[in-house]
Amino acid sequence: MLTDPAALVPARLSPGDVIRVGGAGLRSRPLRVFLSALGIAIGIAAMLGVVGISASSREDLDRRLAALGTNLLTVSPGQDLFGKASHLPAEAERMIGRIGTVTSVTATGMTQAKVYRNDRVPPGESGGISVQAARLNLLRDAGAAVVSGTWLNEVTHRYPAVVLGAKAADRLGVTRAEPDQRVWLGGRWFTVVGVLGLAPLAPELDTSALVGWPVARERLGFDGYPTTVYTRAEERHVLDVRAVLAATANPEHSTEVQVSRPSDALAAKQATDATLGALLLGLGGVALLVGGVGVANTMVISVLERRAEIGLRRSLGATRGQIRLQFVAESQLLSALGGAGGVLLGIGVTAGYAAYQGWRTVVPAWATAGAMIATLLIGGIAGFYPAVRAARMSPTEALSTP
Repeated sequence: MLTDPAALVPARLSPGDVIRVGGAGLRSRPLRVFLSALGIAIGIAAMLGVVGISASSREDLDRRLAALGTNLLTVSPGQDLFGKASHLPAEAERMIGRIGTVTSVTATGMTQAKVYRNDRVPPGESGGISVQAARLNLLRDAGAAVVSGTWLNEVTHRYPAVVLGAKAADRLGVTRAEPDQRVWLGGRWFTVVGVLGLAPLAPELDTSALVGWPVARERLGFDGYPTTVYTRAEERHVLDVRAVLAATANPEHSTEVQVSRPSDALAAKQATDATLGALLLGLGGVALLVGGVGVANTMVISVLERRAEIGLRRSLGATRGQIRLQFVAESQLLSALGGAGGVLLGIGVTAGYAAYQGWRTVVPAWATAGAMIATLLIGGIAGFYPAVRAARMSPTEALSTP
């Protein structure tokens, strides 16, 4: 009786069958699989840990650099063609604020007034302290802070109240702001309502006595022209804003305007990002290579140890394609197992180290997804050669091997 040719066609393996066959191959050697998966996990954890710790460190560094003013620019008047001092228009702040990527603007204005500890100090002994009119939002935008007392508000900036910079307070012998603490300023008594700490972004404030804009105009003869405009812009647009600041602040005489260069902190941040990015790519590539070698080693040894199994399956009708699929599936399952363990271990290491350093834990989503994808890709490549080698074995050769 003739056999139906259709019955001789090997059955196709469904995806579920492929996973079961691959899983059975791994379960038959649990210790070897565990050690191999551990090697992959360590490689992936090393890569993810480096990425996570570096990203957490960079986030903390970026936060500190941002606090130092990576997006701060200053505008001040220069000189005209004849070498005489120029001045900014009274509308300079308002015009700069119209730039779309500018987030905040504030200003100070130099007065001709002098400040002394009391009215008995000779006029020539002012201690190099300048008296400046200040906007109410100066502290926030210039990166300064009050260490004693309070900053000027909607009420006090209209009256004889003054906030002293750190060095100005030291030279005047003022240690703290108190209701009865006064200084002789512009020929009248001003109450010290606050003392500032050192201002690293605006060191000129350290030697200044700061009064409200209205009281400076009414009682100190201030002309109302700003002498320093502090501008903060969106970080990615700092250079673009700098290019138009002079023409915006003084459209008629843009050459008579001085604009500071971007903060050194911004340059440091950009250099740090570039360096850490290159470091992450290098270390990540090495870690993935180590994981791939581990998968290839495991699968080659598995083929050598399982020749009898391969011969038996071939003699029972398994095709070369099914043998290849079995070993590729095993390598993928092994890679997935090690990759998942490596991701969890890497996140744990990153979280622990970040907590120890007092950083916020940052594990980029691209690193987690990339680690798994790269692991499966490298695992597939590493398992392909052993799978092809196993599929090329003839049943008689495999079964005759001791």
